[in-house]
Amino acid sequence: MSNKKEGLAPEQLSRGTEDADDVRLAVHGGSPVRRTPWPTYDKGAVFVHPEDEEAALRAIRSHLYFRYDYRAQQETECGKFEEELCRYFGSRHALAVSSGTTALALAIMAAGIPPGSLIACPGFTFVATPSAIVLAGCTPLLVEVDENLHLDLEDLRRRWTPEIKAILVVHMRGFAADMEALTRFAAEMGVPVFEDAVPALGAELNGRKLGTFGLAGAFSTQSDKSLNCGEGGFLVTDDSVLFARAVVLSGAYEGRFRRHFPDGDPPIATDLDLPLLSFRMDEIRAALLRAEMERLPIRLERFRSNYAYVAAALSDLTGIAIRQPVAPGAYLGEAFIFRVPGGDAKWFARALCCEGIDARNLGSDEDENVRVFWNWRFMFATEDVTEIKALLPDTTRYLEQAVDIPLSSSLSTEDCDHLITAVRKVAGAAGPRRSPPEPPQVASGNDRRYALGGRGAGLLHGPAPAAEAADTVRVRQQR
Repeated sequence: MSNKKEGLAPEQLSRGTEDADDVRLAVHGGSPVRRTPWPTYDKGAVFVHPEDEEAALRAIRSHLYFRYDYRAQQETECGKFEEELCRYFGSRHALAVSSGTTALALAIMAAGIPPGSLIACPGFTFVATPSAIVLAGCTPLLVEVDENLHLDLEDLRRRWTPEIKAILVVHMRGFAADMEALTRFAAEMGVPVFEDAVPALGAELNGRKLGTFGLAGAFSTQSDKSLNCGEGGFLVTDDSVLFARAVVLSGAYEGRFRRHFPDGDPPIATDLDLPLLSFRMDEIRAALLRAEMERLPIRLERFRSNYAYVAAALSDLTGIAIRQPVAPGAYLGEAFIFRVPGGDAKWFARALCCEGIDARNLGSDEDENVRVFWNWRFMFATEDVTEIKALLPDTTRYLEQAVDIPLSSSLSTEDCDHLITAVRKVAGAAGPRRSPPEPPQVASGNDRRYALGGRGAGLLHGPAPAAEAADTVRVRQQR
């Protein structure tokens, strides 16, 4: 492929000659880089082996599907899975539950965060993060992310208010947040940190597994996660009181929470003081997950090696900015994200899709992507997307520039080479870059206050006290 042809603009390529057909973009009628589907979990590209299937079948044949039957805790599939998790994470306790969202909500509720409290979380996350906060009876306060889509600590400091009672950190798309800085800040403010490690199971930061830095860490075992049983999740913690309360809340009724403390008395006296929410995991899923843990190191290595291969091959490419980790190797590798600063990320993603690579412009105005905060309509007092975007202008800009490509652990070297070739092909044809318009602002000066109430409440205006300079994003209370 000649350098001259790589630099052709889209309109030139669309008029290409026969000898230029291999570089003419598929979006303009050229030949795509690949013609087979890009491997993703929803097309069946999952890391499940015959041994895993047999483990689930054994659980089915046992006819014991409920985790609380006549057996002792350590004899059940859920109990054995939780023991494996404790060993893997080096945590004192683990609790298998029905989803990563419920694991997050249980951690918040079990920690005793008062209902109605603000909980800070990044503006770039899956909708399950603010939903879990709402499920726990609290209110999300959205914080800007930086150019690498990590929570912006300085913005959190600027927005801080005494109403914030916890920080919910997200290791979004498998990239570690800066846990050392965030936990120091949380200690300074006197609040706990919860980790949404749902998209980062197995990833580490400076040799320590994500999910073990905060008071509790929550994980998912949904279909595209490092451990996959279709649905499910778990939390890990060293806090025995939080764990005992989470066990009760998850559905260990009539004294069954005591089974989780076989070596001594539990730190709470009764389960009658807490509601029963029925967020348990069943025995079939636990059996499947426990078997999958045997090959988890293999899958994690495939994630990391595929990501490192792709990132290294594209590191010299001008026109795109590859997302950078907070520390070397501090990522899972299940997604490849880059920004197209000053370019058209929506067109870039569409062109990649035409080349046979699944790609998504995270901030596209043609996509109902629930990973962007302006699509979380349940949170805001307005349906005006322009107003909502203006609450987090930096996050808006970075997401509108971002292209997201899923990297299954099943990718072959050939698949990775197809991705590399396609990105280079599209970037070479992108033509002159242009600057996107500046995001709109809600207000300025002393009248600027980003506080949204329930639907129909509208923007609140007027001078904002220093304690309220948090640009609070309010959530409609769910009753």
